[in-house]
Amino acid sequence: MADCLRRYLLALQFFTRIPVTGRLAAWVGFSPELLRASAGHFPGVGWLIGALTGGALWAALALLPARPGAAFVAAALATLLGVLLTGAFHEDGLADLADGLGGSADRERALDIMKDSRIGSFGAVALVLATALRLGQLALLAQVDARLAALGLFAAQVVSRGLPLVLIRTLPHVGDTARSKSKPLADRIGSGALATGAAWMLAALALAAGLASRFTAAPALAWAAATAGALLALGWMWRLLARRLQGFTGDALGATQQVCEQAFLLGLLLAL
Repeated sequence: MADCLRRYLLALQFFTRIPVTGRLAAWVGFSPELLRASAGHFPGVGWLIGALTGGALWAALALLPARPGAAFVAAALATLLGVLLTGAFHEDGLADLADGLGGSADRERALDIMKDSRIGSFGAVALVLATALRLGQLALLAQVDARLAALGLFAAQVVSRGLPLVLIRTLPHVGDTARSKSKPLADRIGSGALATGAAWMLAALALAAGLASRFTAAPALAWAAATAGALLALGWMWRLLARRLQGFTGDALGATQQVCEQAFLLGLLLAL
C-alpha cells in the first residue's frame, strides 16, 4: 500500500499543480523507474481532478440564478478550475501537436515545430475549438441534469487519462528523450500498469453509472456509448501518430487526453 501511495502521489505531482512538497515529496522520492511504475495511476489523478471539477460544476449550477446562461457560466468555471489544477498541461500538448502536424508534412520538421514553446496558428485554433466544444458539451449536459453533467465530467477526466496508456504500451517514444519530460515513459510500460489503469477507469464508470441511475432515466448504455466514443478517438489518434510521427511524444499523450475527453462527452450526449 505504501508503494501504491508513493506512485499515486508522484503521478499527482507530475500531472497537476497540487503541491506535493517538503517531507511528503522527500518520502515519495523520484526515479525514472518510479515514474514509469506510476503510469497506471494516471487515471487515478483523473479521479481527483474529475471530482473537483465535477463538484464545482454542480455547485455553480446550484448557486447561480436559474437562467439560460447559467449552464455556460458553470461550464466555464469548471473548466477554469481544471486548468488551474493542471497548469494547462494537456492543453499545451494539444496545441504543440496541432502546430507540429499542421505546420509540416515532414516528420522531422513536425517534431522540431513541436519543441518550439511559441504557439502557432494551428495550435491556437485547436485550443479555441477544443475549449468551445468542452463548454458547449458541458452546458448541454447541465441542461439535461446538473448531477449527470458533474458525473459525466468526472468519468471523462478519468477515462481520458487512462486511454493514452495504450499509446505508451504499443508505440515507440520518438521525442527528444534527452530533454523530454516524458523521457521515463520512453520504455514501454508493463502489463501491471495497464491493469491498474483499467481498474481506475472501470471503477469510475461503475460509480458514475450507479449514481446516475438513482436520479435519471439515462440508461447504462449511455456510459458504454461514452466509452466507445473515447475508444474511437484513441484509435484515431493512434493511427494519426503512427502514420505521421511513427510513435508518440509527451505532447501527443496530452493531445490524446484532450481528444478522448471530448469524445467521451460527445458519446454520452449522443446516447442521451
